Amino acid sequence: MSRARQPPLVTGISPNEGISWTKVTIRGENLGTGPTDLLGLTICGHNCLLTAEWMSASKIVCRVGQAKNDKGDIIVTTKSGGKGTSTVSFKLLKPEKIGILDQSAVWVDEMNYYDMRTDRNKGIPPLSLRPANPLGIEIDKGRFPQKDLESLFPGMSADFTSENFSAAWYLIENHSTTSFDQLKTAVVNLKKQANKKNEGSLAYVKGGLSTFFEAQDALSAIHQKLEADGTEKVEGSMTQKLENVLNRASNTADTLFQEVLGRKDKADSTRNALNVLQRFKFLFNLPLNIERNIQKGDYDVVINDYEKAKSLFGKTEVQVFKKYYAEVETRIEALRELLLDKLLETPSTLHDQKRYIRYLSDLHAPGDPAWQCIGAQHQWILQLMHNCKESYVKEQKGKDTPMLDLDSDVRPSPIGHLSQTASLKRGSSFQSGRDDAWRYKAPQQVVFVEKLTKLVVSQLPNFWKLWVSYVNGSLFSETAEKSGQMERSKKNARQRQNDFKKMIQEVMHSLVKLIRGALLPFSLREGELRQYGGWEMKSELSGQWLTHVIQTVRLSSESLTALEIPNDMLQIIQDLILDLRVRCIIVTLQHTAEDIKRLAEKEDWVVDNEGLTSLPSQFEQCIIHSLQSLKTVLDCKPGEASVFQQQKTQEDVCQLSIGIMQGFIDCLEQLSTKPDGDIDTSHLSVDVSSPDLFGSIHEESSLSSEQRLLIALSNCRYLERHTFLNIAEHFEKHGFQGVDKITQVSMESLKELDQRLFEMYIEFKADPIVGSLEPGIYAGYFDWKDCLVPTGVRNYLKEALVNIIAVHAEVFTISKDLVPRVMSRVVEAVSEELSRLMQCVSSFSKNGALQAKLEICALRDTVAIYLTPESKSSFKQALEALPQLSSGTDRKLLEELLNKFKSSMHLQLTCFQASSSAMMKT
Repeated sequence: MSRARQPPLVTGISPNEGISWTKVTIRGENLGTGPTDLLGLTICGHNCLLTAEWMSASKIVCRVGQAKNDKGDIIVTTKSGGKGTSTVSFKLLKPEKIGILDQSAVWVDEMNYYDMRTDRNKGIPPLSLRPANPLGIEIDKGRFPQKDLESLFPGMSADFTSENFSAAWYLIENHSTTSFDQLKTAVVNLKKQANKKNEGSLAYVKGGLSTFFEAQDALSAIHQKLEADGTEKVEGSMTQKLENVLNRASNTADTLFQEVLGRKDKADSTRNALNVLQRFKFLFNLPLNIERNIQKGDYDVVINDYEKAKSLFGKTEVQVFKKYYAEVETRIEALRELLLDKLLETPSTLHDQKRYIRYLSDLHAPGDPAWQCIGAQHQWILQLMHNCKESYVKEQKGKDTPMLDLDSDVRPSPIGHLSQTASLKRGSSFQSGRDDAWRYKAPQQVVFVEKLTKLVVSQLPNFWKLWVSYVNGSLFSETAEKSGQMERSKKNARQRQNDFKKMIQEVMHSLVKLIRGALLPFSLREGELRQYGGWEMKSELSGQWLTHVIQTVRLSSESLTALEIPNDMLQIIQDLILDLRVRCIIVTLQHTAEDIKRLAEKEDWVVDNEGLTSLPSQFEQCIIHSLQSLKTVLDCKPGEASVFQQQKTQEDVCQLSIGIMQGFIDCLEQLSTKPDGDIDTSHLSVDVSSPDLFGSIHEESSLSSEQRLLIALSNCRYLERHTFLNIAEHFEKHGFQGVDKITQVSMESLKELDQRLFEMYIEFKADPIVGSLEPGIYAGYFDWKDCLVPTGVRNYLKEALVNIIAVHAEVFTISKDLVPRVMSRVVEAVSEELSRLMQCVSSFSKNGALQAKLEICALRDTVAIYLTPESKSSFKQALEALPQLSSGTDRKLLEELLNKFKSSMHLQLTCFQASSSAMMKT
């Protein structure tokens, strides 16, 4: 990072004193890097920036303006260094004014003073140069009312230059409290001034005394001669002779002095011409000076000189002056064209635009240069926007897209994120995924939107400020001295408000349609798509890129709002943001649904101690991650509407959410019903915390279809009781509508799947057991009507119990919570089949009835904890089909055989005991 520049330091100024408008050279250190870096220059507290000419970092030339302070510092302010200091000071002298009656050693052609407000020289009327104090004593203004003085001296005036001057009025008004001695002094002063004027007049007379005396002598001699002759003849003769003498003298004089007089006349003409040239050299040199100042860029000097020439010679009738003034007008017209070209030139800074507009206003340029500049800026901004689009479209078609690092704004996909997320509830372990630092290749449309919004945000503020300056009239004057131009500007602005509003709206519409053409082409009409589109839509942007774009557009909207642009002009941007937010939600949910479908590929069939795999957790984390990625999109910024305000959006989001839930349910069904050969379980393992009673899963190299069904049932049970409810809470937390519908439809679909899978498993497990009962009962040609005295439970029932125990073990290994549900259905199936078989027997012998009752009671008592009303009814119907035991001997034998059976199979029947059930429920 480069070090900041030091503040300016003024170490010298030449000259160090002078009157206003004195040209000075300022020297020092760090006086700026260029003309545009110079922000301020004050001498004795007066701003001299308008006349400043930056020469180098150590030299600035300017003219001193009128200041209140007689002596002060020279302060330079730059953009790079800030406000500076000064080690020297400048002394401002008061100019001496020459009165209209004062003698001067030089020719006084004009008396001007420099007005720093207007940067002009203005002439002072001759009467304003009258002596301020003709008496030469201190003036003490009285407090006599002006009306009283006018009544005392009607028709008179206290102005000593007036024809009706009243000395008494003047003395009362200016010297009412002056002492008599001071008035005597005033009389002496007046006499001195009168003597000076008399002495001056006498001196002018003394120079011509000799000539006067010679003429007097000649006239006296002629008069004496006429008196001496005394006669008319002599008088006529003398008169004739005198005339002849005078004629000859005149002719002789003419002959003698013709050449001298000619040279004198020529010299006088030349002197007069030189005097005229000297007196009016300003006008004669002005065309050349204008050319030079234009080349140097000193437009202020040119304008000042032009205003001065116009006031002096604008209405002259002298041909020479008219000719030179016409040349001046020609140069000024060329300057107007030059300044207008510079004004309409793009790109241009707001400072330069204001400067050129002021120059053109001062030069009285035709038309409205400020409005022309606004129109040119408007067209230039539109052209920049379209050029930006064209360049990126061509680059998309011809080159690879640039790299854009979004840092923390970009997140990995939900599925990839799952590899880094562990289940907080069950402590499952997952492999750490890829590094968190992601660098994505930005799609061309995203880079284009960033560039386009940056362009608009950088250009529109100056465009808006130019209009604001045009409205309040500050384009023509930072102060109020040009009230006429300011009023005309305000009037023009009021007339053109609607035109400017259309310009802003056109820029906003172009911005929005260009973004829509890149990201939401389906929202444009066909004609608009040809103008604002043209992108190759190979694939739609992902939700994370749309989120990034939304953030970019939001920042742009905030920047434009800060300019105080009316909200109705920016509403179209809010509509765009709303459409982008809706589209981002839709796309994110669609991509989430696709990711959910691929979760089946990530099922590792690793079962924890609750009979669950990582699939429900992955599903929940995928949903949560997607919702978290939409948080900034769902949140409403100031001025934004809710994304769910439209009914169609609510319905679309609801259907997509249901589709996501249904997709996961289909994923579960696909996994549980896939053929054995399609399942890769080489990586299968069981959590060490889960009881592995039979070691079946460890010993098998792959899961059976029944085990997959059990795992799926366990997952379904957890989804119904936990996952789906958690997801519904997250939906509500993020403001989703129709969450009850989403939950209801998803639950119904999940329950349907659960029931199908359960029936499938029961069919797999119960049917073989049920099917083995009848062959086992009648094995060895057994006949209920002709059988021996029972000695115990026959093998077919033991085999059936062993098979039921195997089912219990398999279910218990996967999920303890599923044991009651599965065992109850298996017992129902067995009891129902046993009841059917007993009812099908036509008759029983005494021994047959005893044997049947022994086996029915043994089975019923063994599975007592899993009996349901249906199974109890079946056992009851089976017992009712048997003849009743009448003798106590038979009942005693039945009880002994039952106890013998329970004792001999105590170990096997442990899983059917109540303590086992209680253990399962803990």
